[in-house]
Amino acid sequence: MTLRRVNVVILLLLAVAFLIIVQRNLLNLSDFLHKENPDAGAILPFEAELSPALKLELARKGEEIPVLITAAEERLGAVVAAMNSVYQNSKANVVFTIVTLNDTVEHLKAWLSETKLKNINYKIVVFKPELLSGKISKDPQTQEAAKLGGQLTFARFYLPVFIPEAEKAIYLDDDIIVQGNIQELYDTNLKSGHAAAFSDDCDSASAKGIVRGAGNQNNYIGFLDFKKGSIKKLGMRANTCSFNPGVILANLTEWKNQNITQRLEHWMELNTQEDLYSETMAESIITPPLLIVFYKRHSNIDPMWHVRHLGNTGAGNRYSPQFVKAAKLLHWNGHYKPWGRTSSFSDVWDKWFIPDPTGKFHPVRRHEGDS
Repeated sequence: MTLRRVNVVILLLLAVAFLIIVQRNLLNLSDFLHKENPDAGAILPFEAELSPALKLELARKGEEIPVLITAAEERLGAVVAAMNSVYQNSKANVVFTIVTLNDTVEHLKAWLSETKLKNINYKIVVFKPELLSGKISKDPQTQEAAKLGGQLTFARFYLPVFIPEAEKAIYLDDDIIVQGNIQELYDTNLKSGHAAAFSDDCDSASAKGIVRGAGNQNNYIGFLDFKKGSIKKLGMRANTCSFNPGVILANLTEWKNQNITQRLEHWMELNTQEDLYSETMAESIITPPLLIVFYKRHSNIDPMWHVRHLGNTGAGNRYSPQFVKAAKLLHWNGHYKPWGRTSSFSDVWDKWFIPDPTGKFHPVRRHEGDS
């Protein structure tokens, strides 16, 4: 073997030895770091480049918060704005159950998948109108309020059916905007034996809603006919504070144990036979059965988590912009919706609205089409 070949072999052996030493040192360093901080994950070279949105997604772990909302075709813009406000204002692991009708599914999917809401966690459930067979009065006013899209509002009666795996759930009307962290609402304490929590209609200034000339509809007599025998037998006081079912926190275990859904259906069916609802009722065919079943058997939601009547006349005078800004949840119940022409505080709603990628839904504004 020549001297040159010997030198090449020696250099190769030295190079191999050097690489082995470097590898061992790196392994020893890794072991040392792991012992110093065993919970530390791998340090990725691109970790610092994560977008704020992706970091938020990574933070959405922990207990699931089930939220049920209904999606009528003509109000899809409301549903999207409500969901967006919940999602953007909370780091909670929110899972939406969206109850809709067959004809609306594709439109809804397009709106969610083609906008920034594509990252939300949701499932779509198709409501079966036959569920309400024999439970809706043939009274023309009731029939008008319970048209096909309106029937979706009864979905809140069937919370355990639509969210069978959950122990607790939140129901939200579509004409709401959530400005607080919905985890706070979910963590509201329900008293032992209570299946649900609502906002009482005597709890704040937001309760003083004038309804179609019937006065302040904030008590039971505004919804139920106390001259009827079936109502008299219950022994309820007519001046008891009513509550608004546009926001519900439900203990679904208690709901099932107490057969709440079946009891609500019983009063719906009885109303078709005996016409139990008050004549001054503001088209709220949802509220009376709930008032009966939950009479003095419900917990209370913080009033700031359900500031309502923003859809009534004079809401702009009743609430200051500062109060509206501080509210955790805003509800435009009433005739004037924030996607319409004459609603108060529609600018607050506009912040959360996401334009329809299909072009079918457009908020109506005063200046549009005005001469």
